[in-house]
Amino acid sequence: MTHIDAGAELDPVHPVPAPLPRARGLTAAEVAERVARGEVNDVPVRSSRSTVDIVRANVFTRFNAIIGVLWVIMLSVAPIQDSLFGFVILANTGIGIIQEWRAKKTLDSLAVIGEARPTVRRDGAAAEVSTSEIVLADLIEIGPGDKIVVDGECVETDSLEIDESLLTGEADPVVKQPGDQVMSGSFVVAGGGAFTATKVGREAYAAQLAEEASRFTLVHSELRSGISTILKYVTWMMVPTAIGLIISQLVVKDNDFKDSVARTVGGIVPMVPEGLVLLTSVAFAIGVIRLGRKQCLVQELPAIEGLARVDTVCLDKTGTLTEGGMDVRELRALDGNDETYVRTVLGALGDSDPRPNASLQAIIDTYPNGADWRCLQALPFSSARKYSGASFSEGDGESSTWLLGAPDVLLPDGDPALTETERLNEEGLRVLLLARAGRELDDPSVAEGAEPTALVVLEQRLRPDAADTLRYFDEQNVRAKVISGDNAVSVGAVAGKLGLTGNVVDARRLPAEQDEMAEALDSGTVFGRVTPQQKRDMVGALQSRGHTVAMTGDGVNDVLALKDADIGVSMGSGSEATRAVAQIVLLNNSFATLPSVVAEGRRVIGNITRVATLFLVKTVYSVLLAIMVVISQVEYPFLPRHLTLLSTLTIGVPAFFLALAPNKERARPHFVRRVMRYAIPGGAVAAFATFATYLVARSYYSGPGSLDAETSAATLTLFLISMWVLAIIARPYTWWRVGLVAAMGAGFVLVLVVPWLQDFFALKLVGAPMPWTAVGIAAVAAGTLEVSWRWVDRRFPA
Repeated sequence: MTHIDAGAELDPVHPVPAPLPRARGLTAAEVAERVARGEVNDVPVRSSRSTVDIVRANVFTRFNAIIGVLWVIMLSVAPIQDSLFGFVILANTGIGIIQEWRAKKTLDSLAVIGEARPTVRRDGAAAEVSTSEIVLADLIEIGPGDKIVVDGECVETDSLEIDESLLTGEADPVVKQPGDQVMSGSFVVAGGGAFTATKVGREAYAAQLAEEASRFTLVHSELRSGISTILKYVTWMMVPTAIGLIISQLVVKDNDFKDSVARTVGGIVPMVPEGLVLLTSVAFAIGVIRLGRKQCLVQELPAIEGLARVDTVCLDKTGTLTEGGMDVRELRALDGNDETYVRTVLGALGDSDPRPNASLQAIIDTYPNGADWRCLQALPFSSARKYSGASFSEGDGESSTWLLGAPDVLLPDGDPALTETERLNEEGLRVLLLARAGRELDDPSVAEGAEPTALVVLEQRLRPDAADTLRYFDEQNVRAKVISGDNAVSVGAVAGKLGLTGNVVDARRLPAEQDEMAEALDSGTVFGRVTPQQKRDMVGALQSRGHTVAMTGDGVNDVLALKDADIGVSMGSGSEATRAVAQIVLLNNSFATLPSVVAEGRRVIGNITRVATLFLVKTVYSVLLAIMVVISQVEYPFLPRHLTLLSTLTIGVPAFFLALAPNKERARPHFVRRVMRYAIPGGAVAAFATFATYLVARSYYSGPGSLDAETSAATLTLFLISMWVLAIIARPYTWWRVGLVAAMGAGFVLVLVVPWLQDFFALKLVGAPMPWTAVGIAAVAAGTLEVSWRWVDRRFPA
């Protein structure tokens, strides 16, 4: 049983004073005056990067600078076809800017829908305004779940408890009285009140933190950090290799200067995996747009990736598996108590709470207050206590104190009412106990010895889409854990109705030690009577076992767990606090949207991992070819036009389609290792086979024009090997993937057979023996590649 032993500090009970004149707030004229002075809460809370940031991030990159310099050089010394790579970079950069700009527009429009709208009191009337419309000295009303958006000073309090743990780390809620300070970034857990804004805009305590936390970002994901690591290694390899190539082609070889420059640039350009970063940004941006169409706000872009890596999802029952509203199914008076009198008590209890939760709202709707009872004291419901209460002066002058909450918390073990409660819980019904307390409401032990008076049986509304969503997670090997503050048996029955079976555990019996808790969590599926702090501890225990944890919730009691989870998912109708800390907000309140988010993340990560191999195979073979050319002191075999053609047909175009294709494979860790274990052998095989063809062709051809013939033979070998790499990457085959590979092959054949394309790309196969030799070498290389990749799969599994 949960015991509250911190006295009035944790269970604030305040007498209900005689009504005082309510503060009217600012007048319209005072608001206008403050706006004119600039005393407005103008913190730019953005869901995305600005347009200027988007352009800068896509244009001013290290590799764009390298390619840009090389492009300018080629435009001055070589035909336009050797400068095609520069136009490709321009097109790619433009695509990246446009796609991210579209994602920004989608996010900005969704952010307006999901934005918190505080209630301010002006001219005596309450109205919702956007956060940016709050002015200095505004009177802001707050209640359970509301986020404190600016710093202020309490003016009115009604059993007000504020959680400041996100700012101070202190877990216990703080009781606030008139005159106390409140800080932006904290949130209300119980009670209500109003405060005056004393600091707005960037002066507010948490303004900078809030701005940073809500900004759309492309960083801090394993995928992007992995790509950054790869690019760092590429730069280290590229610089010395490029210097050696320049010396080899311009100094050692006595060639035509312009031809030497063209071949030098032809060796440097393909070392740069310039399209990889672009394709990652485009894939993420398109993912945001797709999810936006489903009313899913991704507040932090890596959340798409993170949810795809999730192997455990913790679900809060209320608001996730069930809809927010409830209905009173029946009222059972205990020990011969008069049902009419019980209805009167319930009506008075409902009237005593100005901000009722879903359970109390169902009681208010069923039993409206019709008695002339005066509320003397009130105790708001909290997730830690599991009950609320009030003291009344009844019409005849007699006073009484009542508690309404969880039967298994208010009653001792073995009480006969618990047997009936458990039977109802097994049907998936929620049961509240109405009990008459024999102690004062401000007594820390008020629940002890309370006299059970009636059971209120509530029926919860199951979400129609919850069963299908849970089935999806099961099929995808994602374990679902239901974590709720309700009775464990009742929660287990609800989960059972939705097809989720497993051990049902009362969280009050969970061990506090992390390793032991993690073991209990591994064996259990449904957990009831979980406190907010326990939810947080349970997320941490699962993470300690190496699990990637997603947490869903909509109530203020879920905030701490949402913040600590790898991915926090909030319902759009949830409290402001939950929406503020969650990375993903389901604006349509549909649990069924989660599979779409998971699928989108898996598509992005799986496909980027797939196509990254294409880009890095090219980088590896380009570096190795350059090294072999430097060592052998021969002309570099390719002009930029040749590698632009190969890159377009075997990497650029197919990678774009493969990156946006469906992919349901669960994301796995170690991105860099998984990509490089294929790229290194693939690139090595391609480099050695291509250079072998080139050396054979050099010994076979002689005389004027022999270099073009040698280049054409080497290009044929490299294209066929690159096509085989593409064919492997495209597996498993579908009709469109087979068509994609075939279309790329047909494009190369078209270049070889159309005379003007032959001239444009300087490709002409001379004679029969050497081209067939090039095909034979490519076939041996393709077989070697197939064997080596299969060996890598067995020797170094992902």
